[in-house]
Amino acid sequence: MNVEILTRPANAAAKVSLGSGETCTTEGGAMIAMSSDMSVDTRVSKKEGGGLLKGLARRLGGEGIFMNHFTAGGSGGELYLASPLPGDMEVIELDGAHGLQVQNSSFVAHETGVEMNISWGGAKNLFSGESLIWLSMTGRGKVIINAFGAIYPVEVDGEYIVDTGNIAAFEDTLEFKISKGGRTLVGAFAGGEGLVCRFQGMGTVWCQTHADRAFGAKLTPHLVPKKN
Repeated sequence: MNVEILTRPANAAAKVSLGSGETCTTEGGAMIAMSSDMSVDTRVSKKEGGGLLKGLARRLGGEGIFMNHFTAGGSGGELYLASPLPGDMEVIELDGAHGLQVQNSSFVAHETGVEMNISWGGAKNLFSGESLIWLSMTGRGKVIINAFGAIYPVEVDGEYIVDTGNIAAFEDTLEFKISKGGRTLVGAFAGGEGLVCRFQGMGTVWCQTHADRAFGAKLTPHLVPKKN
C-alpha cells in the first residue's frame, strides 16, 4: 500500500494505491472516490465472526461501529480518503517494535498488517474533557491519521506538555498523565489552558494546531435555531 498526501496542509486528502488483492481498512465515511473494480466489505471487525464489543467500544470513543475494508481488483486500484474537518494528514509506519495510540477523532485508515484495538485511558482521563478510549495500533504497516488544522511531530526526550485537545497520536513508548495547566485548577481554567497531558519518556507525539472542542465552543453562540 502506497500513500500520497495531497493538497496539504489546509484540506489534505490521502491517495491510497493498492496492489492486486491488497486491502485497506478505513473509518466509515472517509472515502471520497475509488477505482471501479474496488470491492468494499463493511464489518465491525476485519476478522470474521465477532468484533461487536470492539465496535461498541469504538463508538464510546467517538468512532463509528463499522469499518470499511477496501480490496483492490486484479489490476490494483486507487482510493481517495479525507476527514470531516479541514486539516492536514500524516502517514505513520509501524515497524512492529512499538505501537501507536491515536486520538478517537484522528484515525483515518490502516493497512492489513496493522491491528487496531481499543485502549482504556484509565481514571486519569476522567476529567480531561477527552474520550476515555484510545485507538491502539500495533503490528507492521502504515497508519493514516488526520488533524484539525496543521499536524506536526514532537520528539520527546524527558517531559513534554500538550493540551488535551491538541493530541492527534503518540507512540506507546511514552507515559502520560493528566494535570492542570496552571498552578491552581481555577487559575488554569481562568487562563484558558484547562487540563494538559504531561508526557514522559522517549518517543514521538503528533500534535494538531486546532481542537474541535474549542472550535465548537466558539461556533455555538453564533448558531441560529432553524425555524419551522
